Amino acid sequence: MELESDATQSAVRRLRRAEGQIAGVIRMLESGRDCKDIVTQLAAASKALDRAGFQIIASGLRQCLADTENVTTQEDLEKLFMSLA
Repeated sequence: MELESDATQSAVRRLRRAEGQIAGVIRMLESGRDCKDIVTQLAAASKALDRAGFQIIASGLRQCLADTENVTTQEDLEKLFMSLA
């Protein structure tokens, strides 16, 4: 299954933002920055990753429900959501 173009582009933007934030965390650690600043940046990266994951799952779920040939079970959907918890 391929995600919708809009969902893919939006998720990629969020992931690139997280990528930049993680690179920032690494630089902060290497330069000995204050722990509070590092944790704040790390939390922002984590939130960006979570949002990208939820967006990907929501888009995939919408497509799975629309695709009557490829039935996804409730158990499969629960596993997907729990993988982000």
